[in-house]
Amino acid sequence: MLLIFDWDGTLSDSTERITLAMQRAADEVGLGPLSAERVRNIIGLGLPEALLKLYPDTDDLARGQLRDAYRHHFSLLDHQPSALFPGVLETLEHLGNQGHRLAIATSKSRQGLDRILAGLGLGDLFEASRCADETASKPHPLMLQQLLTQFHVGVDEAVMVGDTEYDMEMARCIQMPRIAVSYGAHAIERLKPYEPIMCVDDFVQLLQWDALS
Repeated sequence: MLLIFDWDGTLSDSTERITLAMQRAADEVGLGPLSAERVRNIIGLGLPEALLKLYPDTDDLARGQLRDAYRHHFSLLDHQPSALFPGVLETLEHLGNQGHRLAIATSKSRQGLDRILAGLGLGDLFEASRCADETASKPHPLMLQQLLTQFHVGVDEAVMVGDTEYDMEMARCIQMPRIAVSYGAHAIERLKPYEPIMCVDDFVQLLQWDALS
């Protein structure tokens, strides 16, 4: 089975850093206070799409300034990559040892993901990844379709694991089975309408799915 994981809010406990960086960036460029709820709502989108959703009436120049400020503040906060959620590493290693193939589908940039994987020493754990700046942003399913092609598997031979509506919608668009985690950016009540095959409150619970599959 090909297991495709979102990164922020699913594997990595980075939601608060993303939120704080965006709030500081908005304040720096003079766009006013930005609530944590508004920021959490756009986590999972590529950065251009996220900024457009946050500020649809702001011009391209202002959004470009916000983008640069966000990248600056996030790099300061994330000079040491955010920790993985408890049990993530052990669970991923177990799933890999059971013969599952592991991949990432993330809204991060390629540069950002590669930096984090290198910093955490996880480069060899995942066979492939797709980032928002090299394909279509979630919830468009292109990154999933590209991974299916790369691994030469059908949609029924893969599962998407994520914490946002964008993860769930992306997978549902191509009828890929999906597993929702409840501890990330979006409340589990927002994910259940997308009919995940499983909802987990702890990443280790994925082993229960593995035992049943």
